[in-house]
Amino acid sequence: MSKEIEQNSVEDRTLNTEEVVATVPTQQLHYRLETESCLSHTWYRPVFKVLASDHHNGENFFNPVRRPEGNRRWDLVKWLSTRKSSTWGVDSSKEAAEFYATPRALPQNRPNASENDWQIWFIGHATVLLQIGPYNFLTDPVWADHVSPKQGRGPKRVIPAGIALEHLPTIHAVLLSHNHYDHMDIASLRWLHRKFAMPIYTGLGNSHYLPNDWHVIEMDWWQSALFKNLKIVYTPAQHGSGRGFRDQNAALWGGFSIVSQYGHFFFAGDTGYSGHFKEIQKRLGSPRIALIPIGAYEPRNLMKYMHMNPQDAFQAHIDLQAKRSLAIHYRTFQLTDESREQPEHDLHDAMKNTSKLMNPFYCIKEGRKLIV
Repeated sequence: MSKEIEQNSVEDRTLNTEEVVATVPTQQLHYRLETESCLSHTWYRPVFKVLASDHHNGENFFNPVRRPEGNRRWDLVKWLSTRKSSTWGVDSSKEAAEFYATPRALPQNRPNASENDWQIWFIGHATVLLQIGPYNFLTDPVWADHVSPKQGRGPKRVIPAGIALEHLPTIHAVLLSHNHYDHMDIASLRWLHRKFAMPIYTGLGNSHYLPNDWHVIEMDWWQSALFKNLKIVYTPAQHGSGRGFRDQNAALWGGFSIVSQYGHFFFAGDTGYSGHFKEIQKRLGSPRIALIPIGAYEPRNLMKYMHMNPQDAFQAHIDLQAKRSLAIHYRTFQLTDESREQPEHDLHDAMKNTSKLMNPFYCIKEGRKLIV
């Protein structure tokens, strides 16, 4: 990470001695989980009715901005079948040892906190703990070792999650953007459900991949639900969905906004760059904090439609007029061809020629927090 981004990044000024993580992990703590086998998802297709949606054609959901001509699905399949992922050449055992040896603050339950007191904890990839006053939310919780239908297959975690599951405060709700394996992790959702039985907010169709007895609230783009004094809005994204061969774009993808009298929290989910960021700002206002993906963007001709690169992410930050943004969707799983550190370097390059008055865009390490 560049010194410039590092100096702007961590507002971690409350590392009190009573909050410090033990430097030696115990066997009872889960910083990672074995991936739960869900091979049935690879042949599954959810069947449900969608009423009056302008982004559903009767069979599948679609993005308002269509995929460019010449960007063929076969090219993506060919790349996936021939690429040689080295998991960035990371010594994950060394990374884990260094991670466990580093003191970090722990999130706390805050039943008496003001709703104007916000904290953000980066757990890894697209998993973030959001604390708005006394309420605790998780975005796309993934503690799994592999983001695939089976343990030992697919992209492998290279660093432990920034917070052990046992160290989480009470989770009041999960914001689940879509059903790709690096965002919908059944093992993590099951662990959380057993302990907290929290509601899961997500897009249309995604409940079909989850147990029937879980409390899942499905939403279309721009639909909203009330949680206490907060309004949760499911927002558009330019992406796709699918966990197998038969369910491509059968369930909806998106992001989330939480709107309160003290500001607007925005989680972009997984997305390519398009005009939806300006529309979100127009409808809901400038975010107090925006979580914006910066990774998984090479080769660019294949990834541009579905994933932003750091230049796109910085433009989204500008379009949103975010007071501050936090980088997500990088460092944990090698999904594409760019190096592990490249997203941070490219973000720095995108920012370096802008005005010093530009609102900050932070990169922080796993397990660290941002006071918003």
